[in-house]
Amino acid sequence: NVPEDQADKLLLASWGLPKAVLEKYHSLGVVQMFEWQAECLMLGQVLEGKNLVYSAPTSAGKTLVAELLILKRVLETRKKALLILPFVSVAKEKKRYLQ
Repeated sequence: NVPEDQADKLLLASWGLPKAVLEKYHSLGVVQMFEWQAECLMLGQVLEGKNLVYSAPTSAGKTLVAELLILKRVLETRKKALLILPFVSVAKEKKRYLQ
């Protein structure tokens, strides 16, 4: 669980994302994360590029964790990222979404 003193970590705005990115998420109704998502981002050195393996049911929000990790790393390191998706339809959707 996210400690009470870090409850603000549930809000997307507390992760240092650019305003345009936050506005896009907000337009899609995503303003905050579930506790388990914030816990994933706060684990060890995952924000510094260390590996993270997590599992959750379909439609639980796994993609949001991956997107936030990718966005933070790309913006902070100015390097490219590779996002591998299982289906062409999902890849096309994410392409439109991330543009």
